[in-house]
Amino acid sequence: MEIKNLDYQNPKVFLPPLPDVISPEPINESILKPDLWANFKSLRCGCYLIKLTSNINPLLVYDGTIRVECHSNGLSASGDLYRRSIIFYPQISSFKGKFAPFLTPAPNPKHGIPILPRNRYRYYLRVTKILEWFTFSNSFILSFEVFRFKTSSKTWTNEGTFTAQMSWTTAPAGYPSKSDYLEGDVKTAGGKVVGRLTMGWVSSYLRRATIEIDRVSVSESPLNNGAGINWQTIYDQVGWQITVIESNTNVTEPSGEGWSDAELHQTMLNWRDSADLDSQWLYHLLCVRLLDSTERGIMYDCYGGDSNNIPREGAAIASHWMIPNTNKWGLVKGMRFGAASAPYFRTAVHEIGHAQMMFHPSATTGNHIMQVTPQIAENAVPPQQFPDNIEWAFSPDDQRLLRHLPDVVVRPGTVLKFGTDVAPPYTGIPLSPLDLAAEVEGLQLHVTPLLETVPIGAPVRINFKLLNTSTLPIPVPKRLSIKTGHVTGKVIDSSGTERTFSTIIRYLDDAELQMLEPASSINDSLTLLRGIDGSLFQSPGIHNIVITLSWDINGYLVQLSGNTTIMITPPIDVEHSKAALKVITTPDILLILVLGGDHLTDGIDALQVALKSPILRPHFAYIEAKRVAQRFGKRKPNFKAASELITDDTIMSPAEIKKLAKLINKEGADSSFAKTIANSLKRKIKTLDVSEDVKKMVEAL
Repeated sequence: MEIKNLDYQNPKVFLPPLPDVISPEPINESILKPDLWANFKSLRCGCYLIKLTSNINPLLVYDGTIRVECHSNGLSASGDLYRRSIIFYPQISSFKGKFAPFLTPAPNPKHGIPILPRNRYRYYLRVTKILEWFTFSNSFILSFEVFRFKTSSKTWTNEGTFTAQMSWTTAPAGYPSKSDYLEGDVKTAGGKVVGRLTMGWVSSYLRRATIEIDRVSVSESPLNNGAGINWQTIYDQVGWQITVIESNTNVTEPSGEGWSDAELHQTMLNWRDSADLDSQWLYHLLCVRLLDSTERGIMYDCYGGDSNNIPREGAAIASHWMIPNTNKWGLVKGMRFGAASAPYFRTAVHEIGHAQMMFHPSATTGNHIMQVTPQIAENAVPPQQFPDNIEWAFSPDDQRLLRHLPDVVVRPGTVLKFGTDVAPPYTGIPLSPLDLAAEVEGLQLHVTPLLETVPIGAPVRINFKLLNTSTLPIPVPKRLSIKTGHVTGKVIDSSGTERTFSTIIRYLDDAELQMLEPASSINDSLTLLRGIDGSLFQSPGIHNIVITLSWDINGYLVQLSGNTTIMITPPIDVEHSKAALKVITTPDILLILVLGGDHLTDGIDALQVALKSPILRPHFAYIEAKRVAQRFGKRKPNFKAASELITDDTIMSPAEIKKLAKLINKEGADSSFAKTIANSLKRKIKTLDVSEDVKKMVEAL
């Protein structure tokens, strides 16, 4: 039985609220007598190792931490609990198939801040009352709300408020401070004792983590900003103890100087020193020459790049990106990124910040760690130039989050994914006023299907256009691709069931705005197959598809939605039915659609089954053509195989045509097979409504 107050049950919340500031009460001067000061006690700031033992079952034990943050306004405190596991040993003296349960060992206080197994996480503690100043007695009242985390649904439930009269006593052996140790009975709001709590101080830091840096031989390790600011300097401000390990310095490049997201993830798995995220909070940073998907850096390990489905383990940074030679970039314009120590190091910290569930700010003001690099460069006010205007700290709001968000939110490798399970402005947390949703007059979103009827098992391709019908230019995102995170949506089937979708790769720094002139538009396309809830099109019938665009303008959240309808047709024969079932039940086929590569064997198998179906082949042919036309590891692009797949019957959206045209131009425009594909694309753009940039790109092949 878990510790729970059955009389107090709040509705589930998305994330538990962070602790309020507990301000010290005014001091009564009458107690300030010299003879009393020898007995006064105060609560030491830092991390406490805690143990909560059930009053009902002594084998029901929780270990964890309480983080006590001391600041000018008082105290803030929060904590986390992990259930200690039980093992069964045979009863040797009278063994007749009987086993006795035993608790596994408790965390050793000699090791400082404990690192506990991820799958044992159970509760977040929001401290509402603690010793704010000092006391002349030997105890104080600790009050805290308990939020239970359910891993399967990724939800939190408030189990009620509990109190404990915590009394000082001598710490057991192993604790670094014998005098900073307390115990007390835990009671429900009704006064019922449900357990015993112990807490002993183990560190002046609140949390600890390790950052392993691996690099190719020609890339620099971002260890500091070149002027005395390093990783620990920055994380000292949030109370994190950081160990930086500069490990492998000769990582092999799998296929040249550019790296795909899949190659980054596979290299992390192959080269990192340890994969044990239950004994250390390990963030992996890979330094390479160039990134295929973005310019400076990426936290690739959460969406499509996460082939082992363990989120937020790794990030990467590109040392050989060339900083534009324009005045905006100030003192580092025209430099190679790795040679510009300050912005290179800042970007590395920024990407690890994403792995710790930190987001870009909605406002363009502020030059702190999670601001996007181009915006910081824009914010430089002469005579100061970029990068001298960088603030070497997380914003005050982000600092609070890093100190007090639940462990499962900020530690690597938990079930919570960046931007889908947790998204700004951290729903449920009273941190700052929520962004205001704003409507912009003159913007219209038109959504249309590429095909109005699609066979079951096939991907659905949707075109959308953002149009400015006003007489003034309007700031909109430069890119509307789903990969930028601006596009989300849902599919509603004929029974009314809703299934949502969002990006499985997010290029986090592609958030810049442009001015959309009057009567101008931006076009893009989506290829939909699966979402968070599985296959988006699981049954025949009419499906309503809702597309939502969102972006920030000066701190205001702009949202715009449009919808369209398509018909999913039933299978026409047994072969089609089997192929559709294979596609619908294979999650990795979506990763093949987005990433390509040769490493996701289940997805490739499902794709091959779809290609053997005459009904599904035209819908999947592009996906396989793109996969084989992209290099992967030592395998070179296979334009011969791709040319056999791209025919006049192949179904492709304008965005897919553009992607394939880029591949041809990059990898093999001069080959005869690439020219065959180019001719097919030229015929296709004559039958589709494509933008001028797509036409120009294809016609130039």
